[in-house]
Amino acid sequence: MLARLFATAALLVGIAAGDAGAQLKVVTSTSDLYDIARSVGGDRIKASHIGEGFQDPHFIEAKPSFVIQLRNADVWAFVGLDLEIGWMPLLLDGARNQKIMMGGPGYLDVSKVVPVIDVPRGTVDRSQGDVHPLGNPHYWLDPENGRRIARLFRDKFSELDPKNAATYTANEQAFEDRLNAAEKGWQADLAAIKGKPVVAWHTSWRYFAEYTGMDIVAYMEPKPGVPPSPSQLMAVVAAVKRTGAKVIIMEPFYDRKLADVVARETGVQVLILPPSVGGTPAAADYVKLMQYDIAQVAKAVK
Repeated sequence: MLARLFATAALLVGIAAGDAGAQLKVVTSTSDLYDIARSVGGDRIKASHIGEGFQDPHFIEAKPSFVIQLRNADVWAFVGLDLEIGWMPLLLDGARNQKIMMGGPGYLDVSKVVPVIDVPRGTVDRSQGDVHPLGNPHYWLDPENGRRIARLFRDKFSELDPKNAATYTANEQAFEDRLNAAEKGWQADLAAIKGKPVVAWHTSWRYFAEYTGMDIVAYMEPKPGVPPSPSQLMAVVAAVKRTGAKVIIMEPFYDRKLADVVARETGVQVLILPPSVGGTPAAADYVKLMQYDIAQVAKAVK
């Protein structure tokens, strides 16, 4: 009997120790949300992400391994605004994890804390291209939204794991302190960018433009998600010549051949710019991503 009591006590101690060291399992749709979540959660969470920084987040293959990640998750954090609409429902349906389904405690639509831009008016249909009916989802490319995302993670992690709330609060403040310090360092680059005309491939750079003050005078895509036609290329060439734009900004997952056509005709630089953490080795975390993109654009428009 005494041996049995000792065994039971040891088991209970083991369970308690396991609970004390338990980590929230957090899965994010993108590498950007992952990095901010990891900054806030620290060693109190175990984080992973679905999309890579060099991939188009609209088009992610719904792999079985992702279903397994979500099946075990305590938190599912996603960009929202239909960015993941092509693959997220498949993964959630396969995971069958009530904690991270809509209405569950771990279902985290990050867009809810962001002032969304480019919300279309009137009816939206496929004739308008890949327009997002709920607004532009590429909001992480404005550092102020990076702060909002961090605060959201702080609040959610504290709600689910209140005993570590002080840690999440301290980590979130450390993230903001680091971002604030970096922001002071790139003020000269922002001054160099402000008001300068640029061409962008896709509307994904709208929040970045709002923050930096760069002036997007034309898009390579005639409509979001629609490849440039010959007439669109002519219109872009005309816009470059009219405005004196020096650069075409585009993501690494788009084919640059048609951008090079415009470059040969006008002399503009084609700047391949990562929109997400991990899109290039220099963009190893969120702060470094913003730092890198701002520096590259400032250099290109001078």
